Amino acid sequence: MKSDIIVIGGGASGLMAAYWAARTAVNAGMDLQVTVLEKMPKPARKVMITGKGRCNFTNVKDWNEFSGHIRSTASAVKSAFYNFTPQKVVDFFESYGMETVVERGDRAFPASYHASDVIDTMVNACLGAGVKIELEFEVESISKNAKGGYSISSADGRNYLCNKLIIATGGLSYPGTGSTGDGYAWAESLGHRVTQLFPSLTALVPKGYKDMTEAPEPELSGHIARETPRTEFGDKLCGIQLKNVGITLYVDGNVAQEEFGDIDFTDGGIEGPIGFQISRKAVKSIVNGSKVKLSMDLKPGVSLTDVTTRIKELWAEIDKDPRSKRLREKERCRILLGKLMPWDLIPAFTAAHPGIITLERRSRTETKVWVNLVTIAKALKHWDFEIAGFVGYERCVVTAGGVRTDEVFPKTLESRISPGLYFCGEVLDIDSDTGGYNLQTAFCTGALAGQSAAKQ
Repeated sequence: MKSDIIVIGGGASGLMAAYWAARTAVNAGMDLQVTVLEKMPKPARKVMITGKGRCNFTNVKDWNEFSGHIRSTASAVKSAFYNFTPQKVVDFFESYGMETVVERGDRAFPASYHASDVIDTMVNACLGAGVKIELEFEVESISKNAKGGYSISSADGRNYLCNKLIIATGGLSYPGTGSTGDGYAWAESLGHRVTQLFPSLTALVPKGYKDMTEAPEPELSGHIARETPRTEFGDKLCGIQLKNVGITLYVDGNVAQEEFGDIDFTDGGIEGPIGFQISRKAVKSIVNGSKVKLSMDLKPGVSLTDVTTRIKELWAEIDKDPRSKRLREKERCRILLGKLMPWDLIPAFTAAHPGIITLERRSRTETKVWVNLVTIAKALKHWDFEIAGFVGYERCVVTAGGVRTDEVFPKTLESRISPGLYFCGEVLDIDSDTGGYNLQTAFCTGALAGQSAAKQ
């Protein structure tokens, strides 16, 4: 079978590449066949779970702000971004009948909050432009043929020939959606180099959060499977969501990153917006053998001195309250903590900081209980979590690393090594923060690769 342009991978970047290749050909009056080869029974399986199924499909910030959320080489994305800006992405979906809304943080969603609408729109746009979508076509090998084109063979013996090839296979995250890293091996077989790969936007697992007694040997240093059972301490934290806290990431004892915002404790570990923000640097550090620690500040807007003063004032109020007269010190301490943090956080906080209560044995029959107010203040400002590891590709949002961006032309995304070969999306060494940035990068690199393949 022959096709002028073949796109391997029917995800966000692949479908957009196919659409724009076909549309560019039509606009130029060229008769080109564009074919998508997708190994799964349905296209864009990973898009379906994006944003917990709500699909935050882009972020409408301008380049100056947007580029600050790209965690790899932002310059590699700049041409693609301006070619297909977030507003153009919104306009594309709306032109095909999908209503959109923009929420806090400039995040754009389908108005229905159904990821299926995003997928259906892309598939219908592709089919309308004459794209052929081959499902359950699992590519086994790629080779360059004598005429300068490419030969693609499937696992079941089918073969394709093409003049231009676009690899849009995604990364390694959520392998159940079809992202199994095949594109990296094909890129290397065609002469490209792949940078270090590791999970990003993933859960960080504090020491003592998971029961590691029967955990299997990790495939990647620091990987802790999400299904590993939690400890009693992990159960105390799991399900708690905290807003407006500060997080400082330490690598080998040095401050590496600071963030402010919301954090979640889940069955995986530390997640949420700022948990994800620091995960990339934390995971890379762990994989490379460094020690990682997080310090959480529950009162980031107040100094330690002011927190200590306030705690002493609250303690004095509790002491004067007639209802406290018959309460033991531990019960009074719980009341104090309830004025300083969410009630459901108290069990984990006290378990992590046993020094907030001390016992003084005055005689064989007399023991005095002390509530250490200064220790509570320090713990509120610096709750330290030694990080034992991270959840791997099975549940990370994106894969960091990939095909080296200095081996493709940024204005076309064509390979500098193998003419007629293009890369787009997560298979490239491009990853960003959560909040619509990764899908925008997938869409705009896909559009540029598709347009370039059709023009040249």
